Amino acid sequence: MKPLKRVLILTASPRINGNSTILAHKAAEGVNAAGGEADVAPIGNLKIAPCNACDACRTSPEAGCVINDDMQPLYKKIEEAQGIIFATPVYWFSVSAQMKCFIDRTYATYNDGRYAFTGKDVGVILTYEDKDVFSAGGVNALRSFQDTFAYVKANQMGMVFGSAGKAGDVNANDKLQKEAYELGRKIAG
Repeated sequence: MKPLKRVLILTASPRINGNSTILAHKAAEGVNAAGGEADVAPIGNLKIAPCNACDACRTSPEAGCVINDDMQPLYKKIEEAQGIIFATPVYWFSVSAQMKCFIDRTYATYNDGRYAFTGKDVGVILTYEDKDVFSAGGVNALRSFQDTFAYVKANQMGMVFGSAGKAGDVNANDKLQKEAYELGRKIAG
């Protein structure tokens, strides 16, 4: 019997029922349907300080990050996950500040030539208000994820993105919901 694949799904919208969060929960359904174990982590309202570039994590990699905030429990979740889905709205032509802080703080996970996401299956869920991924700036966010994943040698499994402005608008978009569900299944598979 194949062991359960743990998939961490990070929701970076400060809106509890934001569109990217709704799609993240659809992805979690897909993970569970594929026999995986989804762990949805709402980081949008956590207290995660920006990286202060102290480099203590590089001086003593085994010690990790010295900033004591809500990021600390997430390091263990990242380590235990075989797959990670990043769900964020687009704010001012890129990822939300909450997602950016989270990603920056994973700098502290570098050890022995590997980063937090190295070798893991990863995916992205992105929502934006404008009708076009280019004019909304979503393409900047997608490219940022692509570059990050390539740099750390993560396995890019897919990206789901689309327009949804007001909270809950994505509930009327069956296509995006299905794509998010399938992304979850793919990463858990």
